[in-house]
Amino acid sequence: MRTASPTDLMERIVSLTKRRGFVYPGSDIYGGLAGTWDYGPLGALMKKNIKDEWWKDMVQLRDDMVGLDAAVMMNPKAWEASGHVDSFADPLIECKICHQRFRADKSDEIAAHEATHKGKKVAWTEPRQFNLLVEAYLGVIEGEKQKIFLRGEITNGVSVNFKNVVDSTRIKIPFGIAQIGKAFRNEITPSNFTFRSREFEQMETQFYIKPEKAEAKKWYEYWKQNRMEWYTSLGIKKINLRFYDHAPLERAHYAQDACDLEYHSPFGWAEFMGIHHRGDWDLRRHQEFSGRDLTYKDETTGESFLPWDIETSAGVDRSLLFFLIDAYQEDENRTVLKLHPKLAPYQAAVFPLLGNKPLLIEKAREIYHELKKDFMVAWDDRGNVGKRYYSQDEIGTPYCITVDFDTLEGAKRPKDTATVRDRDTMKQENVAVAELADWLKTKLR
Repeated sequence: MRTASPTDLMERIVSLTKRRGFVYPGSDIYGGLAGTWDYGPLGALMKKNIKDEWWKDMVQLRDDMVGLDAAVMMNPKAWEASGHVDSFADPLIECKICHQRFRADKSDEIAAHEATHKGKKVAWTEPRQFNLLVEAYLGVIEGEKQKIFLRGEITNGVSVNFKNVVDSTRIKIPFGIAQIGKAFRNEITPSNFTFRSREFEQMETQFYIKPEKAEAKKWYEYWKQNRMEWYTSLGIKKINLRFYDHAPLERAHYAQDACDLEYHSPFGWAEFMGIHHRGDWDLRRHQEFSGRDLTYKDETTGESFLPWDIETSAGVDRSLLFFLIDAYQEDENRTVLKLHPKLAPYQAAVFPLLGNKPLLIEKAREIYHELKKDFMVAWDDRGNVGKRYYSQDEIGTPYCITVDFDTLEGAKRPKDTATVRDRDTMKQENVAVAELADWLKTKLR
């Protein structure tokens, strides 16, 4: 396999994602909008696959987790209660030469910017706090519109619905509430492709426990291990993952303990999910600001208390980016995304051996439409089969199914079998047409 410098690798991945329809710059025909990205046909499929796998693992397969889909827009008091109006800020400095602004805590970005001025002495303004919440306005009469905030994180929607979930379900502590949704941040310097964006998607669980130190330590360590295993089970190499524990002064205003799961990316170790011991910060603050009783009553002991919250928070966009980087490989003849089959945009592709033979096309189309009932399947009849293979390798399709004359007539192998080619090994296997769906299901377990 060929190796590339980190810069070259990112350039190749960015190029591939646009060329093949994974990710496009937001509002591209108008010159873009910094920090926004649109997911193309393949990116939308891969993003959905990541979220589906996460939801299956967190909600479908667990008895102690329920789902929620809260509104993006909330009463602005909710953001005062959560501390985001006062504390959700980054230190901002401005270059006195070109007036570009940067986060004061990003020394590598500051040094890179100073280098662009080619020997000139760069002076910076004093750091100022810059709130990351994105403001919006509701109402029909100018001057009388209500200022609200687009959510800076999706946690708040769970916190304000804690009592609703407890009262409307039979779930008991310890239990979690899972949510996937968009969040918005007025990032000072969006950068590193989709890594730091102004609009992004999160996958989070708030896991509520008894307010006991031993219980908190047990579940904090449990979720660290659980999330590490989930990412490695979907193909990310463990050598490229590590936990970074936050020092007390690094923790967010709500955190009693916190760590990031980081990926060894071309631009350095970078966080893409976190485990946070939030204590009773959220419920206590919302109880105080709303005047509503948010305590939980243990029906067995009769005890009432505000639960503690152990949070897992993962970025969908960052996860997708790191799945792509980890899967990207090149050799002398091809570029291949060795994505886990569950995450690949298409689980299979179907080809007729020749694109100008009606009987081959008819049989291949029959197989294609049958498999589409259970899988995302690509169709390709352009050029020769070798080029089709490499085209599917580049987008991560794990299995390519070719219909040839033996499928129709049976000569060198039994009739009604197709050739299935494995993306990673490039080896071929003959599979009965009637068994293709079950064969793929086995591979996708």
